[in-house]
Amino acid sequence: MTDSSTVGSQRTGRVHRVTRETDVLVSLTIDGRGNASVASGVGFLDHMLESLARHGLFDLEVQATGDLHVDDHHSIEDVAITLGQALRQALGDGRGIRRMGHAFVPLDESLAMAAVDISGRGMAIVDLQIEGATVGDMKSQMVPHFLQSLAMEARMSLHVQVLTGRNDHHKVEASFKALAKALDWATQLDERLGTEVPSTKGVL
Repeated sequence: MTDSSTVGSQRTGRVHRVTRETDVLVSLTIDGRGNASVASGVGFLDHMLESLARHGLFDLEVQATGDLHVDDHHSIEDVAITLGQALRQALGDGRGIRRMGHAFVPLDESLAMAAVDISGRGMAIVDLQIEGATVGDMKSQMVPHFLQSLAMEARMSLHVQVLTGRNDHHKVEASFKALAKALDWATQLDERLGTEVPSTKGVL
């Protein structure tokens, strides 16, 4: 079961997704100040989402409960799905946005690149070079899966690549920071566009 509604005239998305496995509520304001209140049940994911909000200057609320006694898969996947839906909802038909953005972000020895195109089509190419089975309390394989699920639901093309690094925590955190900066740029309004959709097709 899903329930979603746009909040006022702000560029805000609020989505409540309920399944037999999880109950996830996400509220995202694009034109925010980087404030975050996040409780997914997975500590490392919370840390990454707080970083995404802070460096993207998004206001983000995530409240999630799930069957963590089974695995972290359902909770992480459903947070990604719900966040992607909230982002898509907040952007509406994408009128006036820059649409594309990219960023390179270093974190100590690690360097990550993220590029996004809010195209209306979901696609993700993710290469994080994670070496361990876990990063924090999160299974390593769930990091690219989170990003892939987010891109599919937000209907954006996403490329994330770690170019160099030795510490898995640094690699992933640099990747989320790069994503934050790329999304910040891509979602900003370009006054030259006015209310036009940034596509030769006229729609995203």
